[in-house]
Amino acid sequence: MGSRRAYRSDLSDTRWALIEPTLTAWRAARRGPGTVMRVHDLREIVNAILYVCRTGIAWEYLPHDFPPCKTVYDYYAKWEADGTTETLHDLLRDQVRVAKGRAAAPTAAIIDSQSVKTSCNVSESSQGIDAGKKIKGRKRHIATDVLGLLLAVIVTAASVQDSAGGQQVLDHLAAAHPTVSAAWVDGGYNNTVIRHGAQRGIRVEVVKRPSAKGFHVLPRRWVVERSLGWLMQHRRLARDYEALPQRSRTMVHWAMTNIMSRTLTGESTQTWRNDPPKADILA
Repeated sequence: MGSRRAYRSDLSDTRWALIEPTLTAWRAARRGPGTVMRVHDLREIVNAILYVCRTGIAWEYLPHDFPPCKTVYDYYAKWEADGTTETLHDLLRDQVRVAKGRAAAPTAAIIDSQSVKTSCNVSESSQGIDAGKKIKGRKRHIATDVLGLLLAVIVTAASVQDSAGGQQVLDHLAAAHPTVSAAWVDGGYNNTVIRHGAQRGIRVEVVKRPSAKGFHVLPRRWVVERSLGWLMQHRRLARDYEALPQRSRTMVHWAMTNIMSRTLTGESTQTWRNDPPKADILA
């Protein structure tokens, strides 16, 4: 971070230690004869991305003590395009699962969707209207494990039905997580999803709401609902500001990377903050 004052979203030394090997290897793989020397600290690039993710500001409004906004976005886009962001996310997820006493490879998933409004820079072709939620924008279809950690995320127009998005999520689960053999969904997913899951070797079970009125914590379902709540703590995800759906998907991965790195280090506040000595307080 150099000599600048730290922001609340900055990585602590212990959190950066979890991320550094992957990004250092990425940079080393791109060095060669004639390569221009990199002048920007990778840790500062990540700090800037997390600042945008957590605060919700536009890239152009990054504080001046971060690297230039176009440089930060260039790294953000490159890491999305070559899969570095998703690789980093998956490594942290495996570490969290092992730390919680689980096998690194999940065997069950919970699927749900979330419709959010879009900003004015999103093209009409990549958004739609969710008639049920009365929202014009995009829809995030996600699958989590039983700990609430992200296994798959697909971003579509909000007009895409849950069943259609659920089939795409099941395809992703079957390809990226072949050990998953069971999945839970809510009543918005029809028999087409159940049959599609069976074709992929995944038993899909619908968790129905009780007939009694009022709020009820649904078995299994509350896990994915909590994960969606975690995402909404990152203001960049409260509305979909990304021009491209794949960039929106990447922002979800960065939000979960932020959450999982804190889980692994046990941080609720930043460890870089040094409390002033009591003598100074008394003075």
